[in-house]
Formats: sequence, structure tokens, C-alpha cells
Amino acid sequence: MKKHQIEVLVVGAGGAGLMAALYASKTAKTAVISKLYPTRSHTGAAQGGVGAALGNIEEDHPDWHTFDTVKGSDYLGDQDAIEFMCQEAVPAVYELEHYGLPFSRTPDGKIDQRPFGGHTNNVTGKPVRRACYAADRTGHMILQTLYQQCLKNKVQFFDEFQMLDLIVVNNAAAGVVALELATSEIHVFHAKAVIFATGGHGRIWEITSNAYAYTGDGPAVALRRGLPLEDMEFFQFHPTGIYKLGILITEGVRGEGGVLINDKGERFMEKYAPRVKDLASRDVVSRAMLTEMKEGRGIKGQRYLYLDVRPEVVNRYAALDGRRKPDGSAYNVTAEEILSKLPDIVDFCRVYLGVDPVSEPMPVQPTAHYTMGGIPTNKYGQVVIDASNTVMPGFYAAGEVACVSVHGANRLGTNSLLDLIVFGKHAGLHAAQFAKGADFQPLPNDAADFTLQQLDALRSGSGSEKVADLSKEMKAVMFDGVGIFRTGDGMADALEKVRILRQRFKNVRVSDSGKVFNTEMLNAWELGNLLDLAEVVAACALNRTESRGAHAREDYPKRDDANWMKHTLSWRQGDGSVQLGYKSVVQTRFQPKERTY
Repeated sequence: MKKHQIEVLVVGAGGAGLMAALYASKTAKTAVISKLYPTRSHTGAAQGGVGAALGNIEEDHPDWHTFDTVKGSDYLGDQDAIEFMCQEAVPAVYELEHYGLPFSRTPDGKIDQRPFGGHTNNVTGKPVRRACYAADRTGHMILQTLYQQCLKNKVQFFDEFQMLDLIVVNNAAAGVVALELATSEIHVFHAKAVIFATGGHGRIWEITSNAYAYTGDGPAVALRRGLPLEDMEFFQFHPTGIYKLGILITEGVRGEGGVLINDKGERFMEKYAPRVKDLASRDVVSRAMLTEMKEGRGIKGQRYLYLDVRPEVVNRYAALDGRRKPDGSAYNVTAEEILSKLPDIVDFCRVYLGVDPVSEPMPVQPTAHYTMGGIPTNKYGQVVIDASNTVMPGFYAAGEVACVSVHGANRLGTNSLLDLIVFGKHAGLHAAQFAKGADFQPLPNDAADFTLQQLDALRSGSGSEKVADLSKEMKAVMFDGVGIFRTGDGMADALEKVRILRQRFKNVRVSDSGKVFNTEMLNAWELGNLLDLAEVVAACALNRTESRGAHAREDYPKRDDANWMKHTLSWRQGDGSVQLGYKSVVQTRFQPKERTY
């Protein structure tokens, strides 16, 4: 067993983790551990842009961005944190530019911006160009830029290390226990401050845009250490995943004028969002798509629709919508412009579908994409452990693993990358400040014992159950019972089945005794995380008897502000059951209204 001592330890090397490490490293000795090489982190899959009201193309204001985010959250987002994020967005984007991020440019050299769903001119209600982008590789460019800056700042990286446990001493974070994938050695990282930036848990669902590494490691570990999770019932299904595969087709396609078409050749979003049509918020578009398919208007009767970005189609609907270019001229996109602005999307469709988006429509279906829930934090990234927002000393979280809550019941496109850079930055700054005035907590001799117990259990199971079988069953159960449209009976059935799967998981046995990259052991441990979180998600969703944002119940179709204007908190009890509680939503300027697009 190897031991390391670091002032600030970041777990996860995606956008939030690298941003946190960069800013912490300015004043504190900082290290990052990650189960992936940093530039392979899932932030690299984010395509369309980062939201900031720069106003480079047309009038825009942080206040408009704030209102759109509150409205998009179906009024469940904490408005103080939302306002903080939207005000910080502008300097954060310019900081990235100064670090060298190669944004797409306007003819006069400014950062270019494109429309995205739910982002509007608050006066006219029409879409506004707010997404700052680097073609359709924005997340990839953020990763590369931040990783270079972290190397420049001498951040220490422990690549391909799997975090397995959080060390808690005197009710404060004191480090983590990790497994080195190349050797299976256990490492204890002793730290003054720990920042979780481990991402989401979308592999719970059958069809998902999430990478295989997105297995909920951070929230599952926090849950086992007695910490609560917040708003786990809210999980966003992105409208446009590649049919059957779930690989994301960015909302930027619709921002560039792409339209959704049903089997009758109709642009159906006009029925569901008359003002902004295909650029409504993601929950609205996903439900509209599923409704079209349920009513028999899927393509050839199948469970997919078309996303059409062929230039002649884009130009025709732009003329019907009265859409103009920023200079006021007629909107007349060319195949070359589509290729230059969406190169990766064109490649994805050609490779995975055999479809050329410049000349053919793309088959798409909603795909599990992003969790609005996670480890509860305040706007400085500090983890809070109860409804009174009591801070846990030395423990921070940022990015998708955290719930600030700026996304509430539904996240707007581009606000995930914004979340990463704003709250990653402030978590890093605050963690470094905390470390400067703190001593190392005494490290217990048994710091790694719980980790060893988990691994021993996986080695000593009966072997009557297989990880692949349990994983496949879990994903199907969650997709069918806790998907886009939900019912009490369906979720109760899913919850019971997941609980049975958790019991069956105890019979899993890892047969590979090898030490070098024992992926069988890693996959088994990750499945345990997903099963734990699947039960929490199903329990929270069953408990919320209303429809709000991404949580759409057919048996409770209305939003119920009188009873449900509150966050859900969930804990794992000693007997394994899920305990639920509540926390108030912070409202400042905007009172709940009916959402219309």
C-alpha cells in the first residue's frame, strides 16, 4: 500500500476537475487522480457550445441568461446560484479564450455564437445566439486547453487510478483510497481538501450518450459514507441521440437551422413550441418526440424520427420562420458551412449510420444524457450535508457529480460546460484557500479497510450471477420504468426489480486474479455503484407526485408548486433502505409561472 500527501486532491480529470486543479494549483500543492487519461474524459464529448451572454452577434444580457435558466429548470433551480453562474459566465469564457481555447470566430475576430434550445431574447421571446463554440468540438477544446494549463502549473497527475472510497476523519474529508489500474496496488491519498469531479451516472439506462466510464463513482461513494444526494429523480433525456446507439448529435445542429421531421414529413415541433419550435428546452422536445412516436408517426412506424440539416431544408424553414443572418440578409446556408460548423457530427453519421447529413436526414431518438441531481453543494463547491446547508469541511464537488442546484428539474443546453468552468474554478479557489489555513487530519490506520472489504466481497461471491447479465437487466428496467414518461406503477415495479438486482449482485464473483488492468474487477465495482444509484433514482422519482422538467408522470401530469417546490434529499440507511428528506428552493426575483415556448 502506497501513501501520498497532497494539499488539494481532485478526483476526476474532466472539465470541472481540470478547472478546479488549475485554480487550486495557483496557491496550493495540487494533484489529480483519474481513471482515464485526462483528455479522454467525457467532457470531450460535449459538442455544441458553452453559454455566455457576450452579445457578440446580437443583444444579450446575463439577466436574460439567468431568467432562461430559471425557466428552463422549471423553477426548481436555486436562483442565487443561477444568477452567480450567469454573471460569471462572461469572464469565464474570456479566461478560456486567454488560455488559448480556439473558439470559432466572427469575420471581425470575435468569439462566434449560435442559438441553443431555451435561450431567448427576453423581450421578443425568440431564440438568441448565446452559445460560444469551437465548431462541434467545444468540450474537446476545453479539455485540451485546461490540461495544457494544468501541466504548465505543475499539477501532479495520477492517470488510470480508480477512486474507491472517501476517507472521513472527524466529519471532515481527509483523502481518498484508490486502485492503480496498471498494478492493482492500493494507494491512500492524504489531503487537506478533496474535490470530486467524477461526472454522472448515465450508464444506468439502456440507450445513453454517456461513456462507459460514467458509472456514478462519486455519488455512490458519498452515499456509502452517509452523505445525502439531491434531486436524483431528475435525469435529462437529450432529444437527438443516434438511433439505437445513443451517441449524441449536438443541439447545435438545430441551432444551425436543423429541424425535426416525423414520418408524414411534418415539422412537428410547431405544435408543441409555436414560438421557438425545434429550439425549445430539451425536456419539451424529448417528450414531443416520444409523443409523435407513440402516436404512430415514427419513421416507418419505428421508434425514431429524422433530424434534417440538409441546406435546402434549413433554408426553406428559415424563410418560413423569418430567420435572418446577423447582418440582416437572407439565411442561405451552404453544404460547406454545414461541414465547417459541424464536422464531427457529419463524421459520426457517416461512420455509424452510413448517412451523409448534407444530403440525407439523420435518424434520431431521445437518449439518456445528463443528471440534474448529485452531491449537494453551495456555489463555492463546498459539499453540504443537510437541509440547513451545513458544510462538510474539506469536501468539494463540481460538474455533473454536483447539484448546486443551477439546473433544477431540467438543464438548458450549453449550461453544462458553463457549470464546469464556473463552479470548477470556484471549488478550486475555495479548496486552496481552505487548505492554506488547515492542518492535515490524522490518517487512521484502517483508512483502506472498507475498500479492501468491497474488493474481497467481489472476489468471494458465489459466482452464480454475471456482471453483464445484471447490467443488461438494470438498464432495460430503468429505461422502461424510469425513462422519459413515468407512472407510479411502472416506477414501483422498476424499484422492486432494482432491489432484487442489488441482492443478486452479492453473488457476483470476479474470477480474474490478475493484477494488470483487471477490468473485470473494475466493471463489477462500477456496477455496484450503478445499482445503488438506480435504486435512489427510482425511489426519488416514485416519491415525487407531480410532473416537472425532465420528470414527467402520466399519472400526475401537472406541476404542483404548492406541494413540490422543494429539493429531494436522499440517504442510504444502515439497513440498505433509502431515506428521503427535503430542502427549500432558493427563490429571489422570479416567481414560478407556466412555461411556454
